[in-house]
Amino acid sequence: MTNRTFTMIKPEAVAAGHAGKIIDMITSSGFKVIALKYTRLSREEAGTFYEVHKERPFYGELVEYMASGPIYAAILEKSNAVEDFRKLIGATDPAQAEEGTIRKRFAESKAKNACHGSDSNENAEIEGNFFFSGRERF
Repeated sequence: MTNRTFTMIKPEAVAAGHAGKIIDMITSSGFKVIALKYTRLSREEAGTFYEVHKERPFYGELVEYMASGPIYAAILEKSNAVEDFRKLIGATDPAQAEEGTIRKRFAESKAKNACHGSDSNENAEIEGNFFFSGRERF
């Protein structure tokens, strides 16, 4: 079964020049890029995107961080996309991530962990729709 997931290459990874390497890891792992956008979130947009975390103590810091610089947003397609992509990016804390994962290679810290990956098919659809219209998907 083929399905889709959503990812963002986060501001620190973009600033460090890792976006191309991360995209290469993604496509080399069998994911097809359905949509890709280089953009920057406003504080309001970041707040809306991460609204699910609004009651958590790290919410404000997360919003500021995600609005701090440009990102790459992408919709990816592959059989078992959500689960396979979560394996590819690795644990949130790069110190606990497996060798060969995106976060092990490129994350600076648990907070600056290089890459977002949807945690469910439902959230992948919501997150993809946040960034992309139908005509931006191929």
